[in-house]
Amino acid sequence: MNNTIIYKNDRSMLFIISLKNVEKDPPRFKNIPKITMEFHVSKKVRDKYDFDENIFEITGNVILARFHEARMFAHKMNQKRDLIKHPETSVSTGQLNAMGLIDEILHYVIFLYRQDENPTVMNQGVKYIEEKIGQKKLDKALYQFAQEFPPLKVYKKEISLDDYFTGKTEGVENRQIILEEMLMLWIANKNKAFFPYLELFDDTTLNRSTDYSHIINHLHDFFDKQKPFGPDNQNLIDMLRSPAIAVPHSLQGQIDYIIERWGFMLGKFLVRLLSSLDLIREEEKMRGFGSPLLIPYNYTYENEYERFSKDKEWMPKLVLIAKHTLVWLDQLSNKYQKPITRLDQIPDEELDILSHWGFSGLWLIGLWERSSASRLIKHHCGNSNAVASAYSVYDYVVAGQLGGHEALVNLRDRCWRRGIRLASDMVPNHTGIYSKWAIEHPDWFIQTSYPPFPSYSFTGHNYSEDQRVGIFIEDHYYNRTDASVVFKRIDFHTGDTRYIYHGNDGTHMPWNDTAQLNFLNPEVREAVIRTIIHVAQLFPIIRFDAAMTLAKKHYQRLWFPVPGSGGDIPSRAEFGMTGEDFNNAFPNEFWREVVDRVAKEVPDTLLLAEAFWLMEGYFVRTLGMHRVYNSAFMNMLKMEDNQKYRLTIKNTMEFDPEILKRFVNFMNNPDEDTAVAQFGKDDKYFGVCIMMVTMPGLPMFGHGQVEGFTEKYGMEYSKAYWNEYPDDHLVKRHEREIFPLLKKRYIFADVNNFHLYDFYTPEGWVNENIFAYSNRQGLERGLVIYNNKFESAKGWIRISAASAVKTPEGGKYLSQKNLGEGLALHNDGNFYCIF
Repeated sequence: MNNTIIYKNDRSMLFIISLKNVEKDPPRFKNIPKITMEFHVSKKVRDKYDFDENIFEITGNVILARFHEARMFAHKMNQKRDLIKHPETSVSTGQLNAMGLIDEILHYVIFLYRQDENPTVMNQGVKYIEEKIGQKKLDKALYQFAQEFPPLKVYKKEISLDDYFTGKTEGVENRQIILEEMLMLWIANKNKAFFPYLELFDDTTLNRSTDYSHIINHLHDFFDKQKPFGPDNQNLIDMLRSPAIAVPHSLQGQIDYIIERWGFMLGKFLVRLLSSLDLIREEEKMRGFGSPLLIPYNYTYENEYERFSKDKEWMPKLVLIAKHTLVWLDQLSNKYQKPITRLDQIPDEELDILSHWGFSGLWLIGLWERSSASRLIKHHCGNSNAVASAYSVYDYVVAGQLGGHEALVNLRDRCWRRGIRLASDMVPNHTGIYSKWAIEHPDWFIQTSYPPFPSYSFTGHNYSEDQRVGIFIEDHYYNRTDASVVFKRIDFHTGDTRYIYHGNDGTHMPWNDTAQLNFLNPEVREAVIRTIIHVAQLFPIIRFDAAMTLAKKHYQRLWFPVPGSGGDIPSRAEFGMTGEDFNNAFPNEFWREVVDRVAKEVPDTLLLAEAFWLMEGYFVRTLGMHRVYNSAFMNMLKMEDNQKYRLTIKNTMEFDPEILKRFVNFMNNPDEDTAVAQFGKDDKYFGVCIMMVTMPGLPMFGHGQVEGFTEKYGMEYSKAYWNEYPDDHLVKRHEREIFPLLKKRYIFADVNNFHLYDFYTPEGWVNENIFAYSNRQGLERGLVIYNNKFESAKGWIRISAASAVKTPEGGKYLSQKNLGEGLALHNDGNFYCIF
């Protein structure tokens, strides 16, 4: 599908558009004019807004060939308007661009008509009108049009209007050109979707003082006598008017109409049309904090290969607990009544507790050297207590304030003696705005040579500590009136200025202390892989932050969207690429390359992906990650969407149970509220927690979850701000009910003997609130039954849900087991199983 675009319009009609010939117009057309996006702007309006002359074509039409010019044009108009009192008068870049594109396509259709039907049609039209009303009346109207909407050279007084009027342009009489432009003006004024911008091209004076309307009527009569044109065999003027008649109040709808009805004849304009829709979406999209989709996982990977990574013996039994490193050290300092600021100062007693509880993995958040710019930005925005974000990284070296590499080795060795492996974050898609790479390799980042929005300014603090380079964030961040998508980088020696994009996942606002890497650059991909291998040499477990943003389809969607599919990150629509071009620049899945390189160079490493957007199965089955976040566990069980989560398990088991084994199940993570805030401290919490530690996959506990802490620690926290103490009752209940199960993870970790059962009521229907499942290892069995609803229930279980079984030939079949088979019990009548 690299050479096609699948486009869905506002009416949910799907179109599969071939791109094979889009970049080159049909061969029968010769001397095709330069593609621009333009429309008429009167001399009065040009004088009023003082537009840059560079955006006007020789004909006097404004050119919006790039979205940047459209933004500049809109910015000029908005500067003259009181948007505080009248925000409804704001000029939209997307709407301006769409008007210009529609006008230029109408010119293009006239050009095609001349090519296909009648090369001299406008000359004949001039003569026809002269016969009807006389040359004098026609020339008066044409001359006044050229006065009100002058060509560029006339406007700049490089040529007199009289000389232009009687002259030619590239061999064509200018009177013919003016007549065509007059027709375009009339069509624009008749288009109701253009009305908000009528000031730009109002024809009232022309209509009042000349035979303008009669000329258009005669021109229509003239085309009645010519060959019809277009897919509906219409009078050419009727065809040009048809989008505005079909969808009178929507520019987006008119573009949809043009794609549907005229797409076959538009050549390279088709991509421009789709990109124009993306620009409109960018402006109209409501932006907010996203959350994972609460829908059951469905698997549609028929065209994607299966290539799971093999687990090492220790991986299925891993139980992970997260700690915000700086916060934990501060809490330990209070607990042990002494300063604990370095990794090598963490007491052995604390590690003994984690080991005794049954944890075999310790994820330390925020180990790397952080970008100083992140801390200063937070201070300048009013948070004087903040440190730099853990995910705004300067360089992948252990932070000096934590004791550096030697302190890490000390802690790692002491953990290892207790059966605990260390885990670390790696943030692959961005660095801090002030980072080693941002200084030494500015070409490695997504960027432009100009601010993507004209209103941006960068006059504040220089966040660079390197005297050679200046780093400036956009001014509106400070008063929270905007969230710029770029920051400014200046090389003081050469004067080189570039605007580098902040990291962004398209659901949040941009992360203003980060710089987005450009993975279309093979040098960047290799540098990130080498960094990952460096991290793997220090840590046997790596958690990749926001890993889904580097999957090819999402990386393209966010940063180089296929025309017609963009709009997620402001200003990126103009950098859209076809699937073929994108694949040529980014040929292989980055994560597959990472997995293969790590397996070869640092084989005893568990790779864990934070991935949402229904990418979970793809990340482990095709890309080869050992484990992947399963946010559905937390979200669905919290919301008691029990039927949906049971369906998620069933769909996974029917497609490939190995995926279920590779889920990371959790009750909170650093971006979410604490476990106690979501699940409380009573039976609801412990029921879900028991599911977490007895389901296949990797159980992951949050910082403070066992102790019942309620404070959510931000990535910029250096300490806990709430004076909380462990809830002894909660800790003791964990010790009775949860921690013994952690030490039995080998029973529950795999999927070979895992079975999910329907719980039938006495009336014969399935109670979807009941989770009933079994697993076993050797002679040890486990049966878990949990009611995730505050209501009583009774019933029975017997037959498992279907599970896929693979055949040696590469096929699969579905199998079900009864409870006795699932638990591998004796099948004769002489034995009883005591529950």
